[in-house]
This record gives sequence, C-alpha cells and structure tokens, in this order.
Amino acid sequence: MLDIKSIRKDFPILTQQVNGKPLVYFDNAATAQKPKVVEDAIIKYYETINANIHRGVHTLSQLATDAYEEARAKIQNHINAKHNHEIIFTAGTTFSINLVANGFGSLLKAGDEVVISALEHHSNIVPWQFACERSGATLKVIPMNEHGELIMEEYDKLLNENTKVVAVSHISNALGTINPIREIIKKAHQFGAAVLIDGAQATPHIRPDVVELDCDFYVFSGHKVCGPTGTGILYGKEEWLNKLPPYQGGGEMIKTVTFEKTTYACLPHKFEAGTPNIAGGIVLGHAIDYLNGIGFDNIAAYEHELLEYGTKRLLEIEGLKIIGTAQEKTSVISFNIEGIHPYDIGVIVDKLGVAVRTGHHCTQPIMDFFGIPGTVRASFSFYNTKEEIDILVEAVKKAKMMLS
Repeated sequence: MLDIKSIRKDFPILTQQVNGKPLVYFDNAATAQKPKVVEDAIIKYYETINANIHRGVHTLSQLATDAYEEARAKIQNHINAKHNHEIIFTAGTTFSINLVANGFGSLLKAGDEVVISALEHHSNIVPWQFACERSGATLKVIPMNEHGELIMEEYDKLLNENTKVVAVSHISNALGTINPIREIIKKAHQFGAAVLIDGAQATPHIRPDVVELDCDFYVFSGHKVCGPTGTGILYGKEEWLNKLPPYQGGGEMIKTVTFEKTTYACLPHKFEAGTPNIAGGIVLGHAIDYLNGIGFDNIAAYEHELLEYGTKRLLEIEGLKIIGTAQEKTSVISFNIEGIHPYDIGVIVDKLGVAVRTGHHCTQPIMDFFGIPGTVRASFSFYNTKEEIDILVEAVKKAKMMLS
C-alpha cells in the first residue's frame, strides 16, 4: 500500500495552482514530475563537486567521477545488466535509438530487413528509415488490430533469414499497450536478429530485467523516471556494442589520436564523446533510488487501480470513445468525444487546472490507422489520485457541454 498523501509531499510542483485551480497533472507519459530529493541532488552537485570527470587529478574531479560512475552502477543494478560498461549515458531515448540505428546503418546491406511495429513513436521509426536509406535495407512493419495490439501471427510471417534488426516499444506511449516483448525477442533471435526495446514508456512503471528479457539493446529516458531532462540510458550487450562504430567523435571516446589514425576507447567511453551531462547522470541515479524506495510492484499495482477507475469514470461520458483497448495496458487512456476536436477539449480542461496531452503524440501512423487527427491522452502516475480523476471527468463533461 502506498501512502499517497506522503508521496505527494515529495513533489513541490503538485501544490501549485494553474488558472486559479489546483493542478491536476495527467501528462506523465510526456514527462514525470521531480521529487524534492532529485531537485536537492542537482543543487548539491553544483554547490559541492562540480567538475569535469575522468580527466582531472584534483579532488573535485575525482569526487565527480566517483559519483558519475556510482550512478552508472545503480543503473546496471536496476536493469540487471551483466557488465557496468554495458550502460551508456545518453541524452535520452531518441539519442539512444539514433546511436544504435546509425551504427547499423554501416552494418546493414541491400537485401537485409529491419522490423519495427505499427505502435512505434516517431523516434523508433525515423532513425531506422535513415539506416535503411543509407544501407539499402528494407523496413517492415508489424501491423496492429483495432484494439491497439500487435498481430503476432503477422510478425511471424515477417521474420526470415534476412531479418537483421527488430526494434519495438515495450509500451505504447499513445495507447498504453504493453507489447509481448519476450515473445518478440525470442522469435527474432531464432533468426539471429538483434533486438532493440524502446523502454521510454515502460521504465516509469516496470523494472526491466535485461538478462531475463535477453534483449540486445534497451533504451529509456531519465525525465520519464523522475530524473532530469537531457538524460538517458542505452543498454547494449557487450558483443553488440563492440560491433557498432562510434556515434560521435571527440574527447573521451579515443584511445590514441594521430593525424594518420585514431583508435577508440573501450566501452562505455567509446560512445560517450565530449563532456557529458554530469549532473544529470548523477541525479538520474538518485531518481532511480527514489523509485526503488517506493517499489515498482507497489507502483504497478496502484497505477492499475487508477487505470481501471479512470476507464470506468470516463466511459460514463456519453459519446466518449477510448482509443486503445488492449488487454494488457499501463496507466494511459487516450480518448475522443464524437464531433469534438481533441485540441479543443485540452484547452478547456487546462483552464480548469487539468494538464492532459492532445494531438498525435508523435505516433501519426497510429492516428492514421484509426482515421483520427489525434486524441486526448490522460496518463497517470503513482502520485496521482482517484479524486484527481474525478476532477478530470467533470472538466471533460464541462468541455463537452461548451463545445457541443
């Protein structure tokens, strides 16, 4: 059982008012709010150990380096990676996917195939289009059904000896669908394909075990797990990270440099060129500590309650249709009201203090599939309450009355 009142006290932003109303924040799929422990850790870093890392012999540099590498170890432990050097700090999920896709762009060739799904965020579509255009490989898509679930029988038909990469989301940001990634990974490996899992939407709700999943790459963003923006993680199996070429050149990622030839540093530094977001990486470790202190089993159970309650309450509104009704879902509800544009609903409920996301959610192919311009998306986190859902429902009712 979670003590929600106590948890909410950890998040100063939740106490403010928006447009004269208490803030109800239901845009967690876009970014999570930050607990005071994370905010304090940012200030502490800059006030006490701010220095560049891995290079200096002076005390502050050593302290900053130790803290940064301690954060790497926390992430390794959190996702159960075998090796510390399999954890690469990045600027976020998008950066991580681009790093991997760019590397495969030089490994793929004409006739090879890359498989993604119909549920992907643009950041797990466009980089693979780049890679295919560069290499001559072909991009294939696992289709979905009207519930927003992948059609696994069609996935089976796509796989063959030409399949080199399968890249799919763990959870859909637009619909909340939890994909059967264990099955996806196992079947891809039967054909020798590498598998990348986009965990941006999963990691706020689920503690992934990359060894148990047996994925080759797993990526996520810090800001969605209560950490700072501009931070992210790329996990890659050691053998795959050694195969991929560096994504950027510069300091830190080199072993030796001459005008004739450069040799690259060992993992993880091979993929961490330049001065990183040191404070962000350190503080991401604090955010992970905070979430583990609450417990991901507790988070998942409570958020499932919010999902069921929110679904029930919203469906009480005449003309409201939920887009994405998969059997396996996380705490995301995308919906529309017949005859009303989602943007108009979003504007009105914002005036009532409720923050939701409207639009295509960087998933235009999903919206095209359903033949809609976008949805209103309410995404719940462990610091939200059923009382806030009631406020959302009343705000949507008012918006409907004004716009009908």
